[in-house]
Amino acid sequence: MSNCPPHPNLLPQRSPALPELDLVDLVRDAAEERKGEDIVVLDLVGRTIVADAFVLVTGRSVIQTRALADAIVARAAEAGLRARLEGHADGGWILIDLGNVVAHVFTPEQRQFYNLERLWGRVAEARAEAR
Repeated sequence: MSNCPPHPNLLPQRSPALPELDLVDLVRDAAEERKGEDIVVLDLVGRTIVADAFVLVTGRSVIQTRALADAIVARAAEAGLRARLEGHADGGWILIDLGNVVAHVFTPEQRQFYNLERLWGRVAEARAEAR
């Protein structure tokens, strides 16, 4: 196995003309068009190097979560972005990596189980207490 970095074309691409706020709006708009529910944006700036924001969306079924993910990926492609998907086959939790913004599309059961709002909220509280 090679220790070479991944080819740049295989990584999610971020358009310099599309700041994080516009990426969040892109995800939110695509999710709303497909009737996504409980759309929440978690601001992660300064908390992690993984992303500047998470957008959490709930779909009522695996079929809807896949449709939501497909709509987000299509909207990203229209904006010149290459999204990376994980979990589309299972459909319970689909992760869409758009670079600085990561969308998480869940069924209600998976969203409740993983509870990213609580997980990332605790990180913010712990850092606030440490200051």
